[in-house]
Formats: sequence, C-alpha cells, structure tokens
Amino acid sequence: MVMRTNQINIVLHDTHLNQAESENGVDPFESINQVMHGFIGMDNLREKMKEIYAHIEINKRRKEAGLKTEQQSLHMLFKGNPGTGKTTVARTLAKWFVDLNILEKGHIIEADRTDLVGEYIGQTAHKTRSLIHRALGGVLFIDEAYALAYGGDKDFGKEAINTLVKQMEDHHQSFILILAGYPEEMKFFLRSNPGLVSRFPFILDFEDYQLSELMEIAKKMVKDRDYHLTEKAELKLRRLIERELHRYTTHPFSNARFVRNIIEEAIRKQSIRLVKERVYELNKLILLTSDDI
Repeated sequence: MVMRTNQINIVLHDTHLNQAESENGVDPFESINQVMHGFIGMDNLREKMKEIYAHIEINKRRKEAGLKTEQQSLHMLFKGNPGTGKTTVARTLAKWFVDLNILEKGHIIEADRTDLVGEYIGQTAHKTRSLIHRALGGVLFIDEAYALAYGGDKDFGKEAINTLVKQMEDHHQSFILILAGYPEEMKFFLRSNPGLVSRFPFILDFEDYQLSELMEIAKKMVKDRDYHLTEKAELKLRRLIERELHRYTTHPFSNARFVRNIIEEAIRKQSIRLVKERVYELNKLILLTSDDI
C-alpha cells in the first residue's frame, strides 16, 4: 500500500510526539485520571473510559490522515447493588462526553418507569419519545430499568422498551442511553427483548465495595464535611460495616449509601451531644466520637 505524503508527515510527527511524551513520562490517559479523581475502586470503569478515549483519539488521527473513521454507539447498561455509584458515574460521564465533543450539551435526564409508561394505549410511546427528545445532546439515565419488563405481555412497559430500542437506532449519535438496576433483575430485563443486548456495547458491573474501600469512602465523607473520626469511632464504624457485610447475603447491600447513613446519623447525634453539653470549641465541633457512631 502506497502512503500519501501528508500521511507520512503525520505518522512521523506523531512518532516524535509519542517519543517525547514517553520521555517526559506523560500519561496519555491523564484526563481520565482527573475525571475519576475521588472515585474509589471502579477499575473496570476506568478501562472502559480508556477504550472510549483511545477510540476517539485514533479516529481523529485517522481523519487527519485521510482514512475512514466510524462513530460507535455509546449506550450503556449499569448493573449493581444500591450505593455502588451508578447515578454518580452517569452524571460524571455526561460532563466528560461534552469535553470529548461526543455530546453537545452534556445534561442528564434522570428517569424511572413512571416517566415512560402511560396508562392507556399510545400514551407510553409518546411519553418515551418526549423524554428522549429532552435528552438529545445529553444522557438519558433510567434507574431500575428492569421495572419496564415487569407486568406481563399486556403491560405498557413492553411498549416503552420497544420505543426505546427504536429511538436508540434513530438517534444513536444524538444522545446516550444509560440503563441501570440490580444485577439479577437487569439480567431478566435483557432477556425481555432479544434486541437489547446488542444495542448496549458497554455493560458495566458495579461490584459491591470491600471493607477497606467502604472505610476509605467513610473517611472521605467525614473529611468532606469538615469532621474527624476519633480512633475509637473509626474502629466502631469498621465493626458496624463488617457486620452489615456479613448480613447482606440475604438482601442487597446498600454499600456507600449504608456508610453515608451512618455518618449523617453520627453528625446528628454529635449535634445533640454538643448542645446538651454546651460545648462549642472548634476542636469539639469537628470531632465524631464512638458515642456518636
């Protein structure tokens, strides 16, 4: 294959550029590290973000070289228990996609079954199309999406799914659809329509957090709120989380949501304790003790 002069120049330029970046120790995925700063765990998400970023970057270089390019669909499906960061990640990705010029606006429309399903024939398709129209240029995030598949063949949820599938094709470059829900329920949802799986090139599993990760999340929540845990409070918090982790085999574990509830309750208890004691010194205002946990 004969390479055109401009292609050769680009290749030579990029080779020198890549060598310079390598010598300077610059991580080509540093922008992803910045976007994911503060996220704990989620290594699989980081890898998917690298895939998206690399594909866009290479497409840009191919276009400059006069080669054919293609735009891939970025519709996603999130599977995970409560409190694993699905909604937070969706909001973060919406902003990131704008930075990458994938989306024009980067807004996010958050919805559930009630926002799509109507009460009579024809209403569901209209509501679903209207919701997608509002999401154009941004992200449509549907939580507990599996609820659309419940209710049997006569339920209007099936109509909503069929409308979503069609709109995903008609506007596949104009918005990004993210469906989220519990792992087992989402497996059932995917089986409800044979065309669903192939339309979601990115299916991400949001794993339950480990004890060490939950403690890291707890410390971050405390620090972000200008509080500090005493050593005994930290040990007590660890025991509470560990006990809950052993219990969740019988019900979905709420992960970071469980931790947040403990921290927020501890702050309320600390407030009551300080008011009763009439103690308002700075070092007391920031301290959460084991009695508060």
